[in-house]
Amino acid sequence: METVPHDIRLIAVDMDGTLLDGEGAIPAPLWELLPRLAERGVAFVPASGRQLATLQRLFGDAAGEMTFIAENGAYVVRQGIEVSSDSIDRDVVERVIRHLRDLGQRGYDLGVVLCGKRSAYIERTDEAFRAEADAYYAALEAVDDVLAVDDDVLKIAIYDFAVAEHSVAPALDETARTHRVVVSGRHWVDIMNLDVDKGAALRRLQKALDVTSAQTAAFGDYLNDLEMLDAADWSYAMREAHPEVVARARYRAPSHLDHGVLTTIDELFPDA
Repeated sequence: METVPHDIRLIAVDMDGTLLDGEGAIPAPLWELLPRLAERGVAFVPASGRQLATLQRLFGDAAGEMTFIAENGAYVVRQGIEVSSDSIDRDVVERVIRHLRDLGQRGYDLGVVLCGKRSAYIERTDEAFRAEADAYYAALEAVDDVLAVDDDVLKIAIYDFAVAEHSVAPALDETARTHRVVVSGRHWVDIMNLDVDKGAALRRLQKALDVTSAQTAAFGDYLNDLEMLDAADWSYAMREAHPEVVARARYRAPSHLDHGVLTTIDELFPDA
């Protein structure tokens, strides 16, 4: 990519299929890049469907000084202080959970995660589903009834052992009339309030940081990244991105398997 003049001050980066490598780990060169970006006044912001606790665990000692867009935009925290959050009404949570339980009775192979501010909660505890949930939720509690949990619910996440885009997602059409239903991975679907997405969260963060879309870069690979890419003039689809993401982004980045985010940032900031 030919280096062109820019004034990028904010870089929002999806995690799975975007920043993380093939082993689901943060590429080692990022640890040297983060302080160099900070010295230039550039905020590096992970933007993920994952919960805040999981993102903080991934970034370890660096997390305390970072900003995170968690739960697909429902929870934004900067240096440990909440910037914004958006909870789902309790009656909606109850209606959706009962519908998902009914789908399970009808043969859908689903695992449900109730995503709260303090923790995530599950009822299903078999090894296959627990392994998927543990990978994304550092703060995770198994309970007898998720509807008995006392926590602010930011998101309802559904793991579909079939292909979610063609299985459980169409079965949520009624919910999609009033709430955001987004396919966030091959097997994951997230339900949030209608105005919640990574893009809305990024725009709120831009306002808080006094940063424009022209000063923002964003990297993504899946459908839950679309609005985030719209909020950044410097929008990048990863090499293996979903076709809709490729169509929406202005630029392409190499594969996450080749550290495509870091490679592109190096090209944007050759002296960083």
